[in-house]
Amino acid sequence: MKNPLPTTDAVIAGPDGRIVLIFRKNEPHGWALPGGFVDAGEELGNACRREAREETGLEIELVSQLFTYSDPRRDPRKHTISTVYACQARGEPKAADDATDARWFAETEIPWNDLCFDHAEIVRDYFRWAKTGERRKL
Repeated sequence: MKNPLPTTDAVIAGPDGRIVLIFRKNEPHGWALPGGFVDAGEELGNACRREAREETGLEIELVSQLFTYSDPRRDPRKHTISTVYACQARGEPKAADDATDARWFAETEIPWNDLCFDHAEIVRDYFRWAKTGERRKL
């Protein structure tokens, strides 16, 4: 039996409330939150900072751990468990590594139908938390 793989995703907010999305270079193609697999021996927060830097060039500050998403269907390639962090950053994202594009999006500009994995659900949860302080219920 195979175990699920740990991942982490960053909801990176700027001072104006916009968030960063990347366009994925690899399958599945589409817009996504910056993130990826946790390396052996790596702490989750460090993995989140590393993945954000690799895909966007931004140095992020972790603000809060939002939720851990574990639905076995969240990633069509394999069962992953993602711990998601709300983060802050300044500057212009520059796509690199697994991303072909990286840019800021206001909530009204999010390409909802083109988000990969369960990232539409995560982004909705983030904006609810940012506005109300209410976290996703277990």
